[in-house]
Parts: sequence; C-alpha cells; structure tokens
Amino acid sequence: MSKRVLLLNLEREPYDWALDLQHRLVQARGEGRIEDILILLEHEPVITIGRHGDEGHILASREELAAEGIEVYLVERGGDVTYHGPGQLVGYPILDLRHHRLDVGWYMHSLEEVLIRTLRDFGIEAERLEGIIGVWVRGAKIAALGARIENWITYHGFALNVDPQMAHFRLIVPCGLGDRDVTSMREVLGHPVDLDSLRRHLAQHFAEVFAVTIQEVSLSELEFALSNRRHNLIH
Repeated sequence: MSKRVLLLNLEREPYDWALDLQHRLVQARGEGRIEDILILLEHEPVITIGRHGDEGHILASREELAAEGIEVYLVERGGDVTYHGPGQLVGYPILDLRHHRLDVGWYMHSLEEVLIRTLRDFGIEAERLEGIIGVWVRGAKIAALGARIENWITYHGFALNVDPQMAHFRLIVPCGLGDRDVTSMREVLGHPVDLDSLRRHLAQHFAEVFAVTIQEVSLSELEFALSNRRHNLIH
C-alpha cells in the first residue's frame, strides 16, 4: 500500500505564523496524530538566518530592511542567510523519515530532484552542483534548500524563485555564496508562470520522487486535529 502525504496549500502567510505551525506539526507527527504533510505557500518579505549562519551576510541595516518591510528571524534550519518573499513558492515537508529512508543526504537530494523535474515541466533545464545544496540554472541559484531534522522528522524545506522581487536578494549574500548569482523562473523564461499550475506539478513530482500518494487537506481540518488530541489525521 502506498504511503500518503497530506498537501496543505496556503496563500501568502507571515513567516512567524508558518514557523509556529511547523513546530506544532512536528510535535503532532512525532506523537502519531497526523500523517506526513507538505505545506506550499508564499511569505511576506523576510530574511532568515540558519543555525550556522553569518549575520554579516545581511548587507543592509535593520533600518533599511524595515523600510522595505523585511523582517529577520534566527531559525533552527541548516544553511546560511536566505530571503523569502512574494513570488517565491516555499515548501515545508513534515516527513517522518523512519517511513522513508534514514538518510539525510537522500532526503535533500530528493527535494532537489522534485524541483528539477518541476522546472523541466516549464521548459527550464536545472541541475544540482557537486557539494552545494540547491538547484541551479546556468550557474545561478533558482531554488534554495535548508532543513531541520529532529528525531527523524523533517521541517523547513525549500524555496523556489518564481517571480520574486530580485532586488531584495542584493540585500544579502544568499546562502553565504558571494560568487553565485540568483535567478528566477520569470528571468529564465521571460514571461510569468501560473502559480497554481506550478503547485500542481510540484505536488505530482513530490509524489513520484517520494513514492507516495498526495491528498489535499484544509487548514481547518489540520487545526482541528492539532487542537484535539482525541482526533487525528491518520488513516
């Protein structure tokens, strides 16, 4: 029987709200009250610094960031400094790797593969680079990845640049790689991309790569399961 992953499609959400949701989902997954879940959403402008990140890789002052409406968060994921904002599709897989493979490298490369296949559907040939986590097009990063794994349960995830405000990336040294450019699907293709279609293609390839079935769930269903310990989303 195929494993199942719930899919929660959200719109543009504040970063701190989404981070709190992830923490609650990780706890519920560890308690066996929910199944694996993939969250897809956009964020309001935010810069996050990973647990080994260098704050010096934020090139703008806090005053300049505030003027742009950009908040800064220190988070527990791997990686360095990353920007999230409107026009970027962010994915947060909450997976119990004990039901997949107990292999962090496999997990990260699987996420890369999901993104590479998705981009190919839209006419973009992307690749991974040896020794650097991420997805690249002609040497420029089009998707950043950064995960946290606790008791083999994953959270945080990936950010695919669809049509973000590219000027915001100049406020940081993205992922600490000062010698690498950043690009987006809009820049590569020269035209906009339908975000709903992109979400569908990405969910399809996530199902293929992780050998799962996908079932969409609403936020209200999820919140009910999280607030009621006698109820769960395990079927």
